[in-house]
Parts: sequence; C-alpha cells; structure tokens
Amino acid sequence: MKYIDGGVCSAKGFRAGGMNCGIKAGSTKKDLAMIVSDTMCSAAAVYTTNKVKGAPLAVTREHLINGTAQAVICNSGNANTCAPNGVEIAEKTCEITGSALGLAAEDIIVCSTGVIGQELSIKPFEYGVPKLAEKVSYNGGQEAAEAIMTTDTIPKSIAVEFEIDGKTCYIGGIAKGSGMIDPNMATMLSFITTDAAVSPEMLDKALKADVKTSYNQICVCLLYTSPS
Repeated sequence: MKYIDGGVCSAKGFRAGGMNCGIKAGSTKKDLAMIVSDTMCSAAAVYTTNKVKGAPLAVTREHLINGTAQAVICNSGNANTCAPNGVEIAEKTCEITGSALGLAAEDIIVCSTGVIGQELSIKPFEYGVPKLAEKVSYNGGQEAAEAIMTTDTIPKSIAVEFEIDGKTCYIGGIAKGSGMIDPNMATMLSFITTDAAVSPEMLDKALKADVKTSYNQICVCLLYTSPS
C-alpha cells in the first residue's frame, strides 16, 4: 500500500467539487461540497450516538436502507439541527441535487455541519447545487475537503493505492471536525470512496467494525500554558 494524492477522487469513477453558495451571508468560504460516482455504489454509514441528531442524518439513514447511493451533498455553516423544517429542507436538498445530476433523490446522501439551532434556507441550494453539479471533476477532491470545514484550520484528505488479486485499487477520504467528537462521531463528518468491488452487506460490516478502532478512538486534547 502506498499513499497518493487525490482524496475522494483517487478512486476511479468519482468526481467532486466545492464552492460558496451563500449559507452564511457575507462569507466567501466554500460552503457546499459534492461527491458524485459515475455509477451506483454500495454505500454504508455510521452515525453519531448523540441523542440530538441533525435532520440530514434521518434522511440519509432512510436513503441508505437499500445499501446504495450515487452522490453526496454536504453544506457547512449551518448544521440543520434543532431547526425548523429540518427534514423538509434535507429532503428538498436531495431533490435539487438529484435533479441537477439526473439521479433519484433517494440515491443522494445529504449532510450539514455548522451552527446548531438556526433555520437553514433552501435558497443557497437552489442557487449553488446546479452550478456545482456542472463543475465537479475528477480532480476536485481538495475543493470538497475545503467546503466541509467548519472550525477546522486545515482540510483533511488522504488516499492510498493497493493491490487485490493483482488488481490495483484505490481508497480516498476527506474529513472535518475537531471541536466535538464525543459521543462517538458527534459532529464529525467523513466521506470515503473506493473502486474496490464490495457488496453493501460487507461494506456495512467492515465499516462498523473498523470505526471502533479508528474514528471512535479519537480524542481532542487542549493544552494550555499560562503566560510567564
């Protein structure tokens, strides 16, 4: 196995991108990320164990019942959690994304991260999603990594190349979130892609097993030195 560049676009058949769509008025930071597969994918997810969960989580969980998905849409700046009409906004976001990509809304994974308790408007998605759908590319992994950042100081992206039965495969990932990681997953988001052949059942099993010794082991420590 060797580390390479590319992030979520290192796996063959995945495009990605990020842009500013105006989630926060006056901000120029990228706040909308999209990851798209050229074909339908096996898909699995693990979720926060927090009692309070964002509306997008409920929608994504419903969409992944069949173990497949083809695109991810994620905004930063507003978590769509404890907010009015949260599920309606998440579902509408999937509809807009599906329409822009020529996919069914049920094949979209939707995520939001950012401020909790503020109403999320659908207008930025109506403006940004069609534009982003046109600009996603096989080199857009870094843009997507930047667009999902909140309090992060740097984008987090990784990719590896490896062989299975003589065939070269790739796994790529991006992640955000360092401020709240407890309880498990908490407000952290991560998206992982691969072009290795794997069934939905095996993918779900592997993810749930691996997260116990990876993401669920993360600890954030604050070190403070008093002024001399």
